This record gives sequence, C-alpha cells and structure tokens, in this order.
Amino acid sequence: MDKDKIAAIRQYETMTKTPVHRLIIMLAIPTILSMMVTTIYNLVDTAFVGTLGTSASGAVGVVFGFMSILQAFGFMFGQGSGSLLSRKLGAKDPVTASRVASTGFAASFISGVVIAVGGFLFEDKLIAMLGSTDTIAPYAKAYLNNIMFVAPFCSSSFTLNNILRYEGKAKLGMIGLLTGGILNIGGDALFIFGMNMGIAGAGLSTAISQVISFAILLFMFISGRTQSKLTFSNIVIKGRMLAEIIEIGFPSLLRQGLGSLATILVNFKAARYAGDAGVSAMTIVTRVSFFLFAIALGIGQGFQPVCAFNYGAGMYKRQRDAYRFTIILSEIVLAVLTVFAMIFSGGLIRIFRDDPAVIEIGTRALRLLCIAQLFLPIVMVTEMLMQSSGKKIPAAVLSSLRGGIIFIPLLFILPAFRGLYGVQEAQPLSYILSTPVAMLMAKQFFRTTPKEDRSSDSNDV
Repeated sequence: MDKDKIAAIRQYETMTKTPVHRLIIMLAIPTILSMMVTTIYNLVDTAFVGTLGTSASGAVGVVFGFMSILQAFGFMFGQGSGSLLSRKLGAKDPVTASRVASTGFAASFISGVVIAVGGFLFEDKLIAMLGSTDTIAPYAKAYLNNIMFVAPFCSSSFTLNNILRYEGKAKLGMIGLLTGGILNIGGDALFIFGMNMGIAGAGLSTAISQVISFAILLFMFISGRTQSKLTFSNIVIKGRMLAEIIEIGFPSLLRQGLGSLATILVNFKAARYAGDAGVSAMTIVTRVSFFLFAIALGIGQGFQPVCAFNYGAGMYKRQRDAYRFTIILSEIVLAVLTVFAMIFSGGLIRIFRDDPAVIEIGTRALRLLCIAQLFLPIVMVTEMLMQSSGKKIPAAVLSSLRGGIIFIPLLFILPAFRGLYGVQEAQPLSYILSTPVAMLMAKQFFRTTPKEDRSSDSNDV
C-alpha cells in the first residue's frame, strides 16, 4: 500500500473515530491562533494608522470594504470546494476531491484578477462607493493602490486556507496565515514609521505579507502534504463541478458581500451623522468586536470539517453531537469576553484613537454589539451546519439574514428615527432577530436527517 493511501486511511480514522469534542478543539486551535494573529494585525494596523489622524483611521474602514469583497469570493470558492471535497473524502473518493480543490482554487485566483482590473479602472468611483468622505479619500487611495496589485493572491489565499481546514489540515493553514500576519505587523512598523511612508506603507506591508502567505499555503499542496492535489489537469471547466462549488459556496459570498455592503452603508450613515469621527469609531468597533468574536468563530471553523466529513461518511450522530458542543463552547467563550469588553469598552476604543468624539461614539456601539454577539453562535453554527452538509438554500437564507435582509433595512429605518444611535443599534438588533430563524432551521434539519448512522464498508480509500 503506497504512502498516500496509508495517509488517507489515517485521516479517515481521525475524522470519524476521534471523540468529537476533542477533534473540534484539535482542529479549532490552529484556526483560532491564525485568526487571532490576523485580527491582532488588523488592530495594530488600525492603531498605527490612527496615529496619522482621524481621516486616516477612517480610511482603514473604507479599505476594509474592498478587502471584504476579495474575502467574499475567496470564501465562496473555499467554502464551496472545501465542503464538497470533505464530503468526497468522507465517502472515500480522493480523486474527485482533488478535482474539486483544483477547480475552486483556479476560479478564486481568476476572480481576484477580475476584481483588481475593475478596481484600477474605476478606483475613484470605487472609493466613493465604499463610503469615503472627501477628506478620507486621499488616504484610502494611497492604502488601496498596493492592495489591488495583489488581489488575486488575497482571494485565493482565503480559498486555500478553507480547503486545508476542510481536509482536517488546519495546522498547515495556520503556518501560512501566522507567517503573513506576523510579517504584516512588522512591516507596518517598518514602512509607516521607519521609512515614513505613512498610510501607503500600511498598504505595502499588507500586499507583501499577503503574497508570502499565499506562497506558503500553495506550497502545502504542491509539496504533497495534503490529500487533494492541485494540478492544471485536475481543473474541471465542463460539467456541474464548478456550478456546484459556487452553489455550495454562495452563502459565503452572500454573507461576505452583504457584509461589505453593510460596511459601506455604515460608513455613509456614520459620516452623515458624525463626520470622520463617526466613520473612525465604527471602523474601530468592527475591528475590536471581530477580535472578541474570533475565538468563537475559530471554534465554528473547527466544527466545519467534522460536520462535512462525517455527513459524507454517514455518521449522523457525530454530526449532531458536534453541533451541540460547538454552540455550547462558543457561548461560554463569548460570555467571558463580553464581560471584559463591557467593563473596558472606553479604554479599548481609546487605544486606537484618543479622540473624545470617537471614544464616545465607539463605546456605546461596542457595548451594544458585544451583548448581541451572545446570540450569534446559534446563527453561525447553524449556517455552518447547512453549508457543510450541502444544504444550499437554508445556508443562503441564514447568510443573508444577519448580514443583509435584516441588517440593511435597519440601517435605513433606525437612523431615520434615532440618528447616530440607530446606526449603532442596527447590527446588534439584526443578530438578535436572526436567532429564532436559525433555531427553527436546525430543528428541521435534524428532524429530517437519519437518526442511525449509515454503515461503512471498509477503510479502503
């Protein structure tokens, strides 16, 4: 028996026999570490840029909207191909899994090229559409120019990392993301301050670190460390494969795309009621709240490969147990972090911008968002359950609820009556209103999923 077949059998045993709580934690730890370093970079970047002024700080939020677009396509192809290949590996079909991975990666890289070309052609209009004010626009453009050059590497890095996670190889993804994040922090200090490049230095640092991270993630595949093989011959253009990847990954595109649109609308609304200070405050709140939520999200991402693999293997009880465990652990983590954030909210905002107006706006917004995030694990994990099991429509509905269908109308309705308070309250309320829908969908899913596991023939792959 060759080396690849032995490794495949061992991976199958790990994914189907290891107790689910231990397996989820084992897969979540590398993801959490990666996300923490990436999020710490985002916070450090925000803090460094914040020293350049309130308008420069607001530019970070504008560029974040563009990065969200790249992330949307990277996650669509990554989550779509990852969910499908994990179920194929669970069903002992590594050949199709390699075709899925290669096709998803190629599509993601091409989408990044298209976005970059469009960005350069319509840069001024793009910056305005992302919610920039006239005073923020020069900073946003200086930052964004470097990012657009490496857009294909950004989008496909998200895809490669998701494929690694769904294979159960989150540690390999961690190496690429950790390296990129650490280099980014060092690059910020070097280019912004050491070389006096200002906000353009932040963009250059991000661009360089993204390319290095991409190279490391790609190396994990071409060096034979994965079951799925990335080759030109495995790319499938004809047939249903690409369409199925897009259909499965569409909830991620919807979630990220609506999130990007929501970020743009928040920038517009905050600027209308509080100028650059409002944009800066909401940008900081988004970064801080994501940092607090990163651990819970990492736990959820540890659940995804367990869910998809065992669903493909017909081990439905393990899937149910994993779902319950993930929600409980995420809620415990968020409860602890929420208490911390509520107590030190003002100080947390001050770290990034010591401006009384920014602190006042940001403190209230952060407290509301932290309380509402306690409702988020049920929505998040249920969405992951649907997407990992190939349930496209329920996953798409859940993705669009908290990020768009509920949130975006609230961004128009609440500020009309409550001004800036309404801007601060829209997202927290959208989290709360999405929860009952997620609970009903989860109940229906488990009601229709077989109670008994499907018998497995053998461990041959």
